Amino acid sequence: MSGHSKWSSIKHQKGVTDARRGQLFTKLTREIIVAVREGGSNPEANLRLRLAIQRARDNNMPMDNIERSIKRGSGQTEGASLVEMVLEGYGPSGVAILVQSLSDNRNRTLQDVRNIFSRHGGNLGESGCVAWLFDRRGLITVETKELDAEELALDAIDAGAEDVSIENNYIEIYTKPEELEKVREALGQKNLPIASAELSMVPKTMVEIEEKAAWQTLKLLDRLEELDEVQHVSSNADFPNSILEKYQS
Repeated sequence: MSGHSKWSSIKHQKGVTDARRGQLFTKLTREIIVAVREGGSNPEANLRLRLAIQRARDNNMPMDNIERSIKRGSGQTEGASLVEMVLEGYGPSGVAILVQSLSDNRNRTLQDVRNIFSRHGGNLGESGCVAWLFDRRGLITVETKELDAEELALDAIDAGAEDVSIENNYIEIYTKPEELEKVREALGQKNLPIASAELSMVPKTMVEIEEKAAWQTLKLLDRLEELDEVQHVSSNADFPNSILEKYQS
């Protein structure tokens, strides 16, 4: 499919490492705090908060942590003010990169992101330079090691998915943003192993890159992901399968 980004498979594989470092819980906490400040502390009336809580549960974040995050967001406990930032730039071979962050220090985050781009063969661009290359969509990842991927894909389409991409040991299910919860719930009722479900910036078209640029780009994306302030990184790089396999190992 035109919007499929193989970088998402890398993020899925490295999720366990992030959790060990404590980085993943930091990112989840920030998302919950901002969701509460934006739409209130009642999940039933706040879609962004519902999605943030569900993602936290999917990643085994303790309920005590979730409840503390909600209290921080509602002002019941003190916490730093967080600002949402979308930074855009280009990686090796001109691939588009979109960085979504939540920061308590805009200038520091901007400088950190700029430095990572520079060190790995890319450059930070002006606002709007690459955002038009991406669509906001729901993205559900389901593990398929012991399942019939084709049958699962049909179940997803029946549940309201717009598109499905079958990969090795997992499938990616794409939905309209407002349909993400409904599709996830339908799949959950079938007790399917859902690895993640989130709103994501999905590229409209992909850019094929050769081996050297692929290595540089993967390192660039990885370093961006490691910043605590960075919530999501999206790219339209189409990586050779051979490079992905080496990088994941």
